[in-house]
Amino acid sequence: MKYTNIIQYLYTRNSIAQITNKEKLINITQSQSITLYCGFDPTSDSLHIGHLILLINLRRFQLFGHHPVILIGGATGLIGDPSFKNSARKICAINTVQKWVEKIKHQVSKFINCSNNHASQAHIVNNYNWLSSISLLKFLREIGNFFSINKMINKDSIKKRLQKNNHGISYAEFSYNLLQSYDFSYLYQNYNTILQIGGSDQWGNIISGIELIHRIHKHNTYGITMPLLTTKYNTKFGKTEKNTIWLDPKKTSPYKFYQYWLNISDKKVYNFLKIFTNMPIEQIEDLKKEDKKNHKKPKAQTILAKKITQLVHGRYGLKNAQNITNCLFTGKIHTLTLKDFKQLSQDGIPFLSLKFNTTLTLQQVLVESTLAFSKTQAKTLILSKSIRINSMKQTKINYIFCATDKLYNRYTILQRGKKSFCLITWE
Repeated sequence: MKYTNIIQYLYTRNSIAQITNKEKLINITQSQSITLYCGFDPTSDSLHIGHLILLINLRRFQLFGHHPVILIGGATGLIGDPSFKNSARKICAINTVQKWVEKIKHQVSKFINCSNNHASQAHIVNNYNWLSSISLLKFLREIGNFFSINKMINKDSIKKRLQKNNHGISYAEFSYNLLQSYDFSYLYQNYNTILQIGGSDQWGNIISGIELIHRIHKHNTYGITMPLLTTKYNTKFGKTEKNTIWLDPKKTSPYKFYQYWLNISDKKVYNFLKIFTNMPIEQIEDLKKEDKKNHKKPKAQTILAKKITQLVHGRYGLKNAQNITNCLFTGKIHTLTLKDFKQLSQDGIPFLSLKFNTTLTLQQVLVESTLAFSKTQAKTLILSKSIRINSMKQTKINYIFCATDKLYNRYTILQRGKKSFCLITWE
């Protein structure tokens, strides 16, 4: 089915959590090209997979003939959005944030076409350019005067922080809502931006911006939030959280990135295919029926991992991730390249650095790698033929590592069963 309206299309992809004035926005996007914006704060040097929903949907808007504005928060990133954060973000130096702005600009440009000759031209802007030059008195008189403290402290994100006696909230963070609202107003006035999109945690900030524009300019603007991608512990992905899956291959390798999507639960995978890919809905539904009927390992995760890894890391990154996966799980470890080992030593599987010596036993290394809890368990695993060294079974309980176990004179892959690995890096 071919869709002519972006809002209706996003609903079919389960990509809208909340929306203001739905029918009016559908009519506007049906009859004309609009300018919309989404903001990304540079509180790290990379975006992560939680931002993918926004980037993909910005690109969808552009493909439907609309004009995205990508706001990089060079100013707001210096403060940090308190929305649903348990504590204040670490304050970073201005020159550090400015470097991160440039890196995030480069990442965004891979998803959104910002060339001058594109029919639906996109713009990347930095709010430091206008927020750094406005005077405090002018801001308080012309912007702060429109905000009610009573209303602000009743926002869920603020209320939760105020209830935490050991954290609380700083005046700088409390003011973030005003700054983001002013951004929307500035972009409305200078780019004719009438729609802001963001994660569902941004609903309060978006509504504040809409209200500010209505009070200052007497015009209606709109807001859409997208579903938040959460961790397996049901917490929001964030740039300052642990175990974040980054878009930068130097922070999360293509292999680990690919593995993340391969391990998405059956409950989520079909919805993720709708949200993160342009695979036709009918094909996704057929795939779901096929996977259910076969009673085998579903194909959906492999398709999802392939499509998203290629989107973020390109064909070469996908090929590398698939090759490493194939080598590890089919016992072809000797075909791994030196680049593959360097990628694995970055992340993806547990690793252990050891000083090589001729008295180091397999039992000792199994315990140190946590593949076994004790030497007794290590012995049992070896005798039960559950242990492999570089894909070769090892059944000698007193086995001592030797030079031939070192691939590229540095690496050894220790394996327990089918799925538990540890990369040994010899010093």
